[in-house]
Amino acid sequence: MAVVAVWKCDRDGKMFDDKKAAEAHDKMLELAANITELIETSIKGISEEHSEAIGLLLAGKSDELARACKGKPELLLEVSPASSVTPLVANQ
Repeated sequence: MAVVAVWKCDRDGKMFDDKKAAEAHDKMLELAANITELIETSIKGISEEHSEAIGLLLAGKSDELARACKGKPELLLEVSPASSVTPLVANQ
């Protein structure tokens, strides 16, 4: 019987074959949570679902956003939109 190491992200339960990818995903989810919190405290009346979706979108596109903020705003128009953004659900 072979033993296979896998890494599970405790934020969303996603499984990874390598530690580096798992850590990158966890870092992205942490950024998304912080962006979501910023949005919810800054924009009164926004739903939790919408702020979470925006947080995930921005965190997933952080590299493109950083380059756009450094003088290349047209990069945001070249980025393909996310096919779907799934809100985070706590593990049961």
